[in-house]
Amino acid sequence: MSRLTLGNIVKLGLAFLFFIFVAFYVLIIGVAARNKRIIGEGAIYAGMFSLAVILTESSSAIALLGLLSMGASAVRASMLRDLWLPRRHRAPRHLDTVQTYPVMQTAAPQAYAPPPVAPAPVTPVTEDLSPALAWVSSHAKQNKRRLPSESYVTVLETCQTLDAVIDAERRQPTADARFEYELAAMVNEYLPSVLQGYLAIPPTMTEHKQPNGRTPKEELAEQLQLLSGQAEALHSSRHGYTSAELTTTGNFLRERFGHHQKNGFDFGIE
Repeated sequence: MSRLTLGNIVKLGLAFLFFIFVAFYVLIIGVAARNKRIIGEGAIYAGMFSLAVILTESSSAIALLGLLSMGASAVRASMLRDLWLPRRHRAPRHLDTVQTYPVMQTAAPQAYAPPPVAPAPVTPVTEDLSPALAWVSSHAKQNKRRLPSESYVTVLETCQTLDAVIDAERRQPTADARFEYELAAMVNEYLPSVLQGYLAIPPTMTEHKQPNGRTPKEELAEQLQLLSGQAEALHSSRHGYTSAELTTTGNFLRERFGHHQKNGFDFGIE
């Protein structure tokens, strides 16, 4: 999942070459991703920088405002790197075809079929989930023009959150069977099913209302928001587990060695 590609190297080179315009980077990323929220955020940074350039001689505070806008834009551009510095992925064999994740059939042909409520057996988290997650991210990028802009960003942000959880779990497993199952189900079942279920619908039917009054686009947005919330919950749970482990270690060290501090060094020899 390396980002070291020729295209990314060229982009980074241009970014460093025109670093003086770093305040405009978030705006450019938002325009390229067709995301209104990112465009609005980038416009704020660009406006602050432009104002500082125009009024830089009138006040030192204005000049500081320009520097702050550059710093904030640089940080946000780094956080949004998945949108302009995509990883180099290779789709796993078991995810090469759409049939891997069948969509439930409904009576109305234009209806958007949600993912199955009861997922099939998932891959244990002891196996590497990164290839499956990489496929989801790569598949979303390949179909960027077919996905609504907000949903496209949500998919990438969810993948980024899950990638952090997988990395932490790989380095220090929680040994929690329920946590492992939920993480594997998110990566192997829920997220791919929602994405492929929407892409299986002809583009001309994505605005057609279903019997429940919602369009496939609205269903996609809601289901991705639910999955995004679940990914954040897994991330918070994993962070809490790590913090608890650190506290437990600290309690042991304080109990084992804390009372020796006043009497000099102690090597644990009774």
